[in-house]
Order: sequence, then C-alpha cells, then structure tokens
Amino acid sequence: MTIEAEQAAPSPPCPGEPFDLEDPDLYLNREISWLEFNQRVLAEATDTRNLLLDRLKFLAISASNLDEFFAKRIGWLKRMLHADPRTRTVDGLTIAEQLDLAVRRCHEMRTAMEDVWLTDLGPALHGHGVQIVPYSGLDLATRETLRRYFEEAIFPVLTPLVVDPAHPFPFISSGSLSLALNVRHPASGVERFARVKVPQNRPRFLDAGAMRFVLIEDVIASNIELLFPGMEVTDWQALRVIRNAETGSPGEEAEDLLELIESELRRRRLASAVTLEVSGPLPHSRLDLMLEELELAEQDVFFGKGPLGLSDLMQLASLPLPELAEKPFTPAVPSSFLAVNDPVSFFSEIRERDILVHHPYESFDGTVARFVDEAADDPAVLAIKQTMYRTSPDSPILASLIDAAGRGKQVAVLVELTARFDEANNIEWARRLESAGVHVAYGMPNLKIHSKICLVVREEVNGVTMYAHVGTGNYNSRTARLYTDVGLFTADPGICADLVRIFNYLTGFADSLESSHLLVAPTNLRSDLVSRVYREIEAARQGLPARIIFKMNALEDREFTRLLYEASQAGVKVDLVVRGICRLRPGLAGLSENVRVVSVIGRFLEHSRVYMFENRGDPEYFIGSADIMKRNLDERIEVLAPVRSPELKRHLGEVLETLLADRRQGWTLNDSTWSRDPNVDEPGSQALLIERAPFS
Repeated sequence: MTIEAEQAAPSPPCPGEPFDLEDPDLYLNREISWLEFNQRVLAEATDTRNLLLDRLKFLAISASNLDEFFAKRIGWLKRMLHADPRTRTVDGLTIAEQLDLAVRRCHEMRTAMEDVWLTDLGPALHGHGVQIVPYSGLDLATRETLRRYFEEAIFPVLTPLVVDPAHPFPFISSGSLSLALNVRHPASGVERFARVKVPQNRPRFLDAGAMRFVLIEDVIASNIELLFPGMEVTDWQALRVIRNAETGSPGEEAEDLLELIESELRRRRLASAVTLEVSGPLPHSRLDLMLEELELAEQDVFFGKGPLGLSDLMQLASLPLPELAEKPFTPAVPSSFLAVNDPVSFFSEIRERDILVHHPYESFDGTVARFVDEAADDPAVLAIKQTMYRTSPDSPILASLIDAAGRGKQVAVLVELTARFDEANNIEWARRLESAGVHVAYGMPNLKIHSKICLVVREEVNGVTMYAHVGTGNYNSRTARLYTDVGLFTADPGICADLVRIFNYLTGFADSLESSHLLVAPTNLRSDLVSRVYREIEAARQGLPARIIFKMNALEDREFTRLLYEASQAGVKVDLVVRGICRLRPGLAGLSENVRVVSVIGRFLEHSRVYMFENRGDPEYFIGSADIMKRNLDERIEVLAPVRSPELKRHLGEVLETLLADRRQGWTLNDSTWSRDPNVDEPGSQALLIERAPFS
C-alpha cells in the first residue's frame, strides 16, 4: 500500500555535481505532507488486519482530522491569499498553488472516506448485525416509537429559519449539521429556502432497536411537517460548513490577554466559511444563494453521496461488541510508585533516582496526577508551580492544585490561553484557579507556553528540596490514555534550578531566559540541538560512530531539515520517527541515503518527543515538548530535559529501536512516497510495548 505525493522528485545532479541545498524541490510541502499523514490514518480504516470497530474508529478520526485541517490550514491559506498571494513557501509553491493543491487533495480524501463507509465498513457492520436503516424502511411500530422520541426530545429544540424579505440568511455555525429545505405554500406556490439546525446535544445515530440505527437528520426530515404546518417540503439536503479557525489580526495586542482570547472566541464563531459540504446536488438557485451568502466559490463545495460528518461514526465505534474491537487496555503502574504509600516515601523515591514513565503503557493517573496530589496533601510541601496547555474538563491535577492552595501552599499555574480549540476550557479553569487563591499567569501574547513542566518545593530535614516533572504531553488525564508520551521525575538540583528560572521568567519581568541543564526555546534550544548535530557530523568525518535518532510529531523547519541533509552527506546515520509533517526526502543518493524516516500509526497517537545523539559512544537523550518546527524552536516556550540515568537511556533506546523496526504499524518514507507491507502479520510496536509494561 503506498501513498503518492504530488510533488515531483528532484532531478539528481550530474556526476560530481553537489546538491544545491537551497533548491525548493528538496523540501516537501507542509500541507501535502500533513494530508499524507491523514491518508495513513485512513488506511487503517481499510486494513482488514484491524478489527471492524477499530477500523471504524480510524475512519472517524481521519474525518475529524480533515475538519480541523480545513479550519486551520485551508483557513490560513485563504487568509494569506488575500494578504500576500505572491508569498512562496519553503518548497517553492505560491499560496495560490498550495491552496489549489490542498483543496483538491482534501476533496479526494473526502470522497475516499465516503467510499470506505458506503462500500466497506457500512456493509461490514451490516454483516455483523449492525444496520443503518432509513426511517421509511422501519416497521410502523418502530416509526411511531421514534416519532414520539422526536416529538418529546428533538422537536422542542429545533428552530426553523426561513429566508424571505423579513428574515435574513441564517448564520450556520462551524461543524454543525443542518437541513437545507425547500418549503412551498400549497395555495400560492410561493417557495422559500429554510434551514433547520440539527441539535448537537442528541445522538447522531438514533437507536431503533435490535442493533438498528437511524440518522437523526432522517428522523427530522421524515417528521418535518410538524415544523412547517400547512406547508409542503419539496426536497431537503443535509449540509455542513467549516469556518476559519484563524481570525485574529497579526500582531494584535490587548492590555488584558484574557479579554483578547475571549474576543477571539467570539470572532471565531462568526469567522468566514472555508468549505461547504452538501449531501447530494442542490438546485442552482439554492446553491447560488448559499455561495453568495457564505462568500464561497463552487470549488469550495463538496457534494457527498452519503452521510456528512463521518467523525460522528465514533458513536458506533463505541458499541459494546467486544469481539469486533481490540481488548481494553489497562495502564500499568510502575513498581517505584506501587511501593510507596505516603508523601515522605513517595518523594524519597524520586530523590533517590530519576524515574521515567511512558504513557499510556504506564498510568498517568498513578504517576503524574499522583505526583501533584501527593504534593498537595503533603504538609512539608511549600509550593507547586505548573504549566497548563491542554487539560481535561474534569482534571484531577487542577483539582489537586486548588486543594493545595486551600491548604495554604504557594501555587502558581501558567495557563496558555491561546491553545487552539481549548481556549474556552482554559479560560474556565483559569477563573476557577484564581477564585481558589491560585496565582494564575497567562504567559505572553506572542509566545505560547507549550512546555510541560511541574516543580514542587518541599521543606526537608536538610533544607529545601525541589522535585520536578518534565514531560512530552499535556497534563490531561483523558488524552494520556490515547497519546504516547514520556515524562521524567527528577530531584536533580541543576534541572530544578533551571525550572525555577523558567517559572520566574514566565510570571515576572526579565530580559532573558537562562538555563544551564535544560534546552529551552526560544533561547538555546535550537542552537544546542544544532551544535549537537554538528558534533555528530564531525565524528562521522573522523570515521567515528555517528548517529541521530529523533522522534517527533513534525519535521517542518527548513534550516533544520537542511542540516539533516548535511549530516547524511557527512555519513551520519539519521533515523527519524515522524508522526505527521516531514519536509525531508530520504533515500536520495548523494544527499539523504543515510536517512530513514518511519511513521507509526496505531491505536495510540504517537506524541512523545525524544532526541538522541550518539556522542562518540556516550549517547545523549533529551525528552520534552518541542517538535522540529519553526514555531517550536523560535516562537514558543519549550523545554527539553536531559535523561542521564544509564538505565533510563537504555529504556529510551529500546523504545526507539522498537518503533524503527515496526513492520506492522510502521510506514517508511522513500523520497516522497510512504509505503508499508500490507501482508505483515506480526505484533506492531505499540502491541509489544503493551506487553512489556510496566518498564520498571
């Protein structure tokens, strides 16, 4: 199974002629590279080695991913097209060329998703007794049951909106499902366009009994006469609009960052449309009306053949049919955490040795959340400081921080209000924290706080001792069950002292951010990583072992991509585990034949960032929050922490090698084409890591 990129491979230079590393052809397009990642996710939905409900889940995830891509990236390209259409990106394409290419690929992907549902997964579900049936095909008794449910639980929520001289075209919110109807007066023959929003607080698939389900829009349309008494509804289509997530003005400032973000959320609800999806053809008059009102062109419209909003299939993927899904997985609790029963022994374990945890194989709640909870409960703890980028609405960590403040401890939380799509949740938590007496800071308008750090200050017999956690993932109990992340617990005085300086910088007022042990963006992270790559290049030139292994979500930064080309040309072995965007083209003779790029797609979302340098036989490992993207290296507060324990370094090395050797879940990039063997029948890396947990 392969996925072809539309960007042509560079022509090899003439014999003896070096590659021009400034050549845009050497750098893959960011948008297309991300779409290829989503294509790999979609491929899991068609892979019969996966169980049926897991395949359905992958289809729902790929649909959700594509919605987000439209909102973020297509929205950004459209804004840039108006701001500076002549801009060219790293790969040499203009904004207009990128937009056209990306939109075409998105429409192709939407069509492919529909086909997977209509011709593969839908029929397969039917074969297992799960049916999606039309309302009209149900027996009379079942229709009556659903009609009563409609009248009692759906009808009161609906609001019909008609378009006429007294009623303007209704606003259609982003991502919501609506019915577009043609309503006619039987006596006068006057016709009107009407819109009915499908309530999002009702299930998309309504239970009709015996594992039969009916789409909610079908039930609404089949009982639509209750909304328009005396009128005739001559036809209807379902529709969805995705709106731009990029609404703020560049360089916009406010005296109060909280007010700025709340204003941004209000603007986003009214943001410009970027695409329209319709379930079937529309009459030209109605299509023209919608395009005019939404300020879209016809190429922005996708006409579907099946149900819209396939991300809602997650409801069916959660059906209680254990034989059709992977067995539930219970994260392990490391022995070092099982052995302690009170705060004193808990912190003494960390003081004695660094501890590395690997989620979701090892429990987040039993390690990270417990770390904060023990600190909140421990009378000897004086202060807790923590960053918050994304968290769950029911976060046990933030509940512990509120408890700690109530016990008189100094608690400071750096809340990143601009975490995309989590702004409202973070605003709510920030206010709850403040009302509980927690010191809340919002960071800086132009510098996102993306680091995942926590510091505990404790009074002990020998004086004040500090304990730290540095992670690769958010302090979010929900996503910690789905994302792979690693975290380091340490009482290393140097690392803790660096964290003190970082927190003071974020809450105070200073010119610079200095660190001695941690790699911190935007100050020394890029330069320290670059210097270590050059160290490997020099080792290779001296004939010494030279190797780099990077695991990350994205390789987007042009300068770093160029540097990895240089490393390959010098003879450094470069192994990259990249989940999504990758600008580098591996496998080109004379340029990147020493580079291997693997992407692991499985039941867990690969999210951890790990950086390894051979360092002349004394490997260095770093973990943290930063990807190799310009925004992470230069425009955010990011932290990478060194992992120094030989035992922990060995464990990280084993994890990386397991991922690189994965032939079941691992895709390999050769030049610009991703491929894997669809016939491999062996455990993938994630299955192996489940078997090995706990790791200590």
